[in-house]
Parts: sequence; structure tokens; C-alpha cells
Amino acid sequence: MMLKPPLKVALAQTVDALPREAGLAYEPKFDGHRMVIFREAEGEGPGVVLQARSGRIVTTAFPDLVAAARELPDGTVLDGEVVVWREGRIDFAAVQGRAAATPGRAPGLARRLPASYAAFDVLAADGADLRPRRYADRRERLVELLAELGPPIQHVPMTTDPELAATWYETLPEIGIEGLVVKRLDQPYKAGTRAWRKIRHTDTWDAVVVGFTGAQQRPASLVVVLPDDDTPVVSSPLPPALRVRAGAALAALTPGEADTAMAVGLGEVPYRRVPPELTAEVATGTTRHTVTTVLRLKEPR
Repeated sequence: MMLKPPLKVALAQTVDALPREAGLAYEPKFDGHRMVIFREAEGEGPGVVLQARSGRIVTTAFPDLVAAARELPDGTVLDGEVVVWREGRIDFAAVQGRAAATPGRAPGLARRLPASYAAFDVLAADGADLRPRRYADRRERLVELLAELGPPIQHVPMTTDPELAATWYETLPEIGIEGLVVKRLDQPYKAGTRAWRKIRHTDTWDAVVVGFTGAQQRPASLVVVLPDDDTPVVSSPLPPALRVRAGAALAALTPGEADTAMAVGLGEVPYRRVPPELTAEVATGTTRHTVTTVLRLKEPR
């Protein structure tokens, strides 16, 4: 039976050193917008459906990827990352802006900031569920499916050589790829489970500011979206100096609708949305729950 949205995606746990045991595959980690592409059989639905990691349907935000996905065989389901390349680097703020686009703005943004899709897994082919199969078999099928398709939908590079993986880890940050994802060759696709491993150069990364709590002039916290996720999270309280800086940056933005997001220790809290035009450097720590701390606001490019 054909897989249907919403699907839970496989996840990765962070490790401190590059795993080197036998039977591993290594892929560059693209810090983009996690997305599942469903290519439905004609007559069974809209033809193409795009689902974010949270389960939210984002089809209308990416008309360029919808057009490209129509070239996939019927019954194909892919897992991967949407990225936007600017000046030879991945620009996470740009892809988050694409993901937040209204149907009216999406075509113009697609022309100005075209998206690419880095596919790293195939969950279904010809309507058959491939998730129980081992990664090595799914990878082979993924390469076959995309061999003649070409940009903007392509499979990510993969190697089983830990030395080449180490070279990727040291050299690819120059283009905005901050780490590696490591998978076992014999592993099925475990939806909703952190069965993969990931290693990053840093515990800090860029997040897109999508809202604030408190007063716009002196926000108490920022609401941000992290790479590889689309669920807004509330940062820890901002220190006084950063509240002033954030207030000045937010003053140039027109706040949108009220919404709610998850704050550690508080549950769902209300916030005001803003256009995704600001980027913050954030750090996350793991205690019982993950706390997101804003370190600084970054200057626009």
C-alpha cells in the first residue's frame, strides 16, 4: 500500500567522534529544511505532496520542487533536505524564508531563490514500502531512481571509507556543510527513532528567528527554527544587552499573527510571529530537555 503523509522521519543522535567500526556508511549533513516527497500515482491525489519533518504539508511553498518531483516514477517517496545555495554556500535563512512563503509569494521566491533537494533515502518505490529493507539496498535503489533525473533533485554523496569521510568532515564546512550522518549498512529505516548518528564541528549553528515573546522593543525570548527542523522553539530568556539588540532588530519587522511554541519547563507559550529575515547564532544543551540559547544576532548578508 502506498505510503501517505504524515510520516514520522528517522532521526540521528549526536556523537563526539567519527565512528569507524565495520559496516558503516557516511553522508554529508545538509543543514536545510527536512522534507519528504510523495510522488503519487496519477488519479490518486494531487500528484506531488511535500511534507516537513513536523508533518506539516508545505507543497505550495515549493512550486519548483513540485514541478521537478513530477518526473519521479509514480509511487516514489523520498526523504531528504531542501537547501538554497547562495554564493556557493548553503543559506539556511533563505530556505526557511522559502518554507514560510504564502502561496502568492512562493512562485516569485522560487525564481529568485531556487531550491535544491538533497535526497538521502527512498522510503517507497513503485508503491512498495522499502523502510524494512536494509540501508544498503535502499541506497542502491535511490541512486537508480535519481540517476537520470538531475538537478534540482539529487542524491547526497555517500562513502563507506572512513578516511574519505574524515576528509569530507574537515573540508566541506567551507560550503556550509557542518558535519556527517553515519548509518549502518544493514539498518532498516526506523521512523521516529534516533538510530542514525551525526557528528558536527560545533555545538552552535545558525537559526532563523520567526517570532518573539514579551514586548517587541525588549523581547523576553526569541522563537527560532533550527536547521533540519521546522518546529518553532522558544529560546531561554535573553540577557539584558541582547534584549536591547534584539529589540532594535525586530523594530524593522512587522509582527504577524499570535501563535504558540514550546518553551522548556513552561510548555506551550504565546508569541508573535515575524517574517523570517533575522538569523541568530544559537547553542543547544542537553539536560532532561534541550535548551536553546541565543548567543548573538547575526548581521544580514
